[in-house]
Amino acid sequence: MIARTSPADWGITAFATWSLAKLRAHLLDRGTVVAISTETLRRILRAGGVSWQTTTTWKASTDPDFIAKMHRILDLYDRPPDDGRVVCVDEFGPLNLQPRKGKAWRPSGNPQRQRATYNRYDGVMHMLAALDLATGKIFYRIRDRKRHREFLALLMALRARWPGEKLYVIADNFSPHRHPKVRAWCAVNAVELVFLPAYGSWLNWIEAEFAALRYFALNGTDHRSHVEQNAAIAAYVRWRNARARPKTGFATDSPIRSWTHYPTKVA
Repeated sequence: MIARTSPADWGITAFATWSLAKLRAHLLDRGTVVAISTETLRRILRAGGVSWQTTTTWKASTDPDFIAKMHRILDLYDRPPDDGRVVCVDEFGPLNLQPRKGKAWRPSGNPQRQRATYNRYDGVMHMLAALDLATGKIFYRIRDRKRHREFLALLMALRARWPGEKLYVIADNFSPHRHPKVRAWCAVNAVELVFLPAYGSWLNWIEAEFAALRYFALNGTDHRSHVEQNAAIAAYVRWRNARARPKTGFATDSPIRSWTHYPTKVA
C-alpha cells in the first residue's frame, strides 16, 4: 500500500544518483510506504515528471554580445541568404592512433576486446571540415597541422567549389580562423566569416556531425596507421554524403530561441 504517491512528498532533498532499489529501501525504512516494488516506483517517478538523465557540464559564455551573435547564426540557419550559402566549419581531432571503446553487434558471450596501450605512435593529425547546409554534405581534408595556412586552404577549396556565390562561413574563435591573412583573403573573395559567441561551439551545426563521425567511424576501432584510420573516415563520409539531405530545423523547440539575455546558469 502506498501512503503518498508524489515524489515531492517523500522527504528527499537529493536522490539524483540513487538506484531504484536504494530509493525503495529508504521509503520503506522511513515509513513512507508499507510496501512497494521498484517497478511501481519507476511508474510513480515517471508520472511525477522525474526521469533518469545524464549529468553534463555547462560553461557560461563571457561574450557580452552573445544574444546578438546567437540570433545572427540562427537567422542564417532558418533563412539562408539568397545570394549565397551557409557553411559551418571546424576542426575535428586530434586524430591519434589508439584503441577506442565502442559498441558493435557480436555473438552473445563473445565480446570484443581491445589491446591496452599507453603509447601514441606516429603523432597526430587533424581533420578540417565543412558542412554545407544547402546539401547537407561534408567536405574535409586531413592535415598534420591546423594553422591558419591549412584553414585558408580549406576556404579556398570551398570558394572554388561554389564560384559566384557568397559564402557565409560559421566558425568558432580559434585563432587561425581570425588570422589577418585569413580575414584579408575573405574580404576580397566574397566570404563572410560569422563567428560564434565565446564558449558557444554548440551553436555550430557541424558539431553534431562530428559526434556521428566519432560514433560510426572511430569508436570500437584500433587502427595501426593514419592511412588506415583516414580511410575509415573517408568511407564513412562517402556513405553519409550519398544519403545527405539539406539541413533544416536547428533546435526549433529549444528554449534558446526565447532568450532575451544570456543565462549564467542553464537548467
